[in-house]
Amino acid sequence: MKRGNRDLLVLTKNSELNEVEFEQEVECLNLLLYHTESFENFCIVNEIIDVNKLKITQDIYRFQKLVFQKEMKPFVFISNKN
Repeated sequence: MKRGNRDLLVLTKNSELNEVEFEQEVECLNLLLYHTESFENFCIVNEIIDVNKLKITQDIYRFQKLVFQKEMKPFVFISNKN
């Protein structure tokens, strides 16, 4: 797993965390976020709404194609299912 380059704010109830315990906490958070921020999970919780074709798509291939385009077509939206 590639180590994430991110800023984390870690709040603990125990103010006497030593350096090793703190590093373990941050490593667990990075591992958790690595799995939840994957592209597959992004595709699961979102859908593509194409108003031009009157179509709603949840296909991973189409997500990949849409996200990496330089310009999006008009009236094509990525919407969260929540």
